[in-house]
Amino acid sequence: MIVFPNCKINIGLNITGKRNDGYHDLETVFYPIGIRDAIEVIEKYVHPPINNIQCSISGFPVAGDIETNLCARAYHLLKKDFPSLPAVQLHLHKAVPAGAGLGGGSADGAFTLKLLNKKFSLGLSENQLLEYAFQLGSDAPFFILNKSCLATGRGEILEPVNIDLSAYKILIVHPGIHISTAWAFMNIVPAVRKKPIKEIIAEPVAAWKVELKNDFEEPVFAKYPEIKSIKGKLYEAGAVYASMTGSGSAVYGIFKKDFQINLTFPENYFVKEVMT
Repeated sequence: MIVFPNCKINIGLNITGKRNDGYHDLETVFYPIGIRDAIEVIEKYVHPPINNIQCSISGFPVAGDIETNLCARAYHLLKKDFPSLPAVQLHLHKAVPAGAGLGGGSADGAFTLKLLNKKFSLGLSENQLLEYAFQLGSDAPFFILNKSCLATGRGEILEPVNIDLSAYKILIVHPGIHISTAWAFMNIVPAVRKKPIKEIIAEPVAAWKVELKNDFEEPVFAKYPEIKSIKGKLYEAGAVYASMTGSGSAVYGIFKKDFQINLTFPENYFVKEVMT
């Protein structure tokens, strides 16, 4: 069985407070984007099972031990509660760059949960899948629903919202710079903005430029002017709205669908135009 996990962008991202558990409260909109990895799972007919899950990866490199990535962790979460889950062989093809703020790893983990649930008829409900996904990461539950959502709490409290971007296309630009999420949070001063994101996104997209902010941009742009430059170039090229996604380093621009984008970036950049 094969699934194709998509990624996301953040439309607005406010860090509203520091929690007692060491995490941060936030407010953002997760919006699904059609850049997709691929995951294939086949059952391993080995008796007794050896190394319950065997993983392989192609495409963009993934940091860390291949056996402890989010796909493997998703399998082990389910194996703990479903001991009869058979041994599997999993192949992940990465087309979404890692460490870009696009949520590719979380998507892979969440889609693995859904794939295993369906392939092996585990009977898990959407709410149960959401609970498992939260154990993989704060933004992983979004990929269980996989539709535009206002996210609060650590990112796991999800409220579907209607954002109509059908008249637009989105250009994703990732310069390949790795930004430590821990460093990014350390350089944020949490604050509740006067106007919540839910109200701002109800306004025309052309009005977002003034009020819709990503709090991570200030520290990231100060340390990495190259990323700030990308946002500026997107606006200069005619973007209606542009922003960094997550804690970076990918930046996106929203353009009218019939607009001809005339931009060039260095060859090592990941640049992808996506229809909404």
